[in-house]
Amino acid sequence: MPATKTATDTDAAARLRAIIGKLSRRLRPTETALAAGLTPTRLAVLQKVSWHGSIRLSDLAEAEGINPTMLSRVTANLVEAGLLERASDEGDRRAAWVKVTAAGKRLNERIRRERTDALKLALGALTDAELRKIEKALPALEQLAERIR
Repeated sequence: MPATKTATDTDAAARLRAIIGKLSRRLRPTETALAAGLTPTRLAVLQKVSWHGSIRLSDLAEAEGINPTMLSRVTANLVEAGLLERASDEGDRRAAWVKVTAAGKRLNERIRRERTDALKLALGALTDAELRKIEKALPALEQLAERIR
């Protein structure tokens, strides 16, 4: 592989990582999330459980890359806030499940709407040509997101 292609690939990867990081940081602190006292980790856990409906804690720890002790504290906080419910696994008492409560579902949906609205507002400020470029890139970005584990 020519050196220029490798340099270009590295530059593109670095730029994309920086852009994704910036977007993530700017979308993270919604009014609702801040008012609810959700840290980025708590919010990520709430979102993952909301998406699944219910999930084993061990699977959640693996999916979010959180050590079990930390996850136990995070889920305890979310349970205390009434956003998640925790239950023992009927078949394996050593394991536990968490599921989202109705309040957790409502909160997560509100945060998602706020983030979507922020993106819609920013997209509305782009030119038609810029917007078309982003729309064309979406399928490739979706594929990229699936390949990164």
